Amino acid sequence: MGDQPHDATAVGWGTPELGTEEGRRILALLWDPPAPAARGPRQKLTLREIVAEAIALADEHGSEALSMRALARRLGVGAMSLYTYVPGRAELFELMIDRAYGERTIPAADLPWRERYARHAKEGLAMYRRHPWLVDSNLWRLPLGPGVLDVSENLLQVASAAGLSLDLGLRVSSLLESYIFGMARREMSDRSEALRTGQSTDEFWEARANFWSTHFDLDRYPMMVRTWEAGVYELPASPDADLDFALGLILDSIERLAHGA
Repeated sequence: MGDQPHDATAVGWGTPELGTEEGRRILALLWDPPAPAARGPRQKLTLREIVAEAIALADEHGSEALSMRALARRLGVGAMSLYTYVPGRAELFELMIDRAYGERTIPAADLPWRERYARHAKEGLAMYRRHPWLVDSNLWRLPLGPGVLDVSENLLQVASAAGLSLDLGLRVSSLLESYIFGMARREMSDRSEALRTGQSTDEFWEARANFWSTHFDLDRYPMMVRTWEAGVYELPASPDADLDFALGLILDSIERLAHGA
C-alpha cells in the first residue's frame, strides 16, 4: 500500500520485458497460474490446492513452521515435486498473502464513504485474525496480485467518494491499512506470547502485582494515579472498542481534510 510511481513511462505500461525473470515468474503465478495439463498423466496437485494447504499450515502453526519440506509432508508428496509448481517459499508466501487479501469483502459502492472505510477496517482486522501469520508480511512489499490490488483500488475509490485529492487519498488509504496492521500485530503478539510462555496477560500483570506497593511513586506519576482511580485502565467491554474509537477519530479527520478544514 506504499507510494506508487506516478510517471506512466517510468512504470513501463505495455513494456513486458521490464523487471527480472524472477519477478516475472511470480507475477505469472499471481495472475495467470498454469492450468492442469490437458494431456498426459494427471497432475497430483494444483497450485490452488498447494496455496490453500500452505495457508492452513501457517494458520495452525505460524509462518515459522512453513517450509517446502513441511508442506510436502502435509500434502503427502516429495519436497522436490512442489518446485514444479512454485519456485520456493518466498514466492509461495506471496501467493498466500494475495489469496488472504482476496477473501476480503469489498464494500458496496452505494454505501456512504464513512461506512465503506469502516468496513474495510473491519474486514482487514478479520483477515489478520483468520490468518495471524500475515503480521509477518511487509506492508510496503505486498504482492502485485489481484487480491491485494482489488483492495488497494477500492480504498482509493472510497477516498475519491469522500472528496479527497489523489495525494490525500493514497495517504489515507495507507494510514488506515497501517493502523489495522499495527492493531492486529499487537493482538497476535500477545496471543503468541501467551502460547509461548503459558502465561495470560492477566497472569503477567498479577505476577508483578507487588510493584504498586514497593516501587510505584504516587508523586512522580500523578496522572497515571488519576487515570487508574477513574477506572480508565480497565479493559474495554468489547474487543473492538479500540477499533471503533480509532475509526471515529480517523473518519472525522478525513471529513475535515475533504472539506479543507
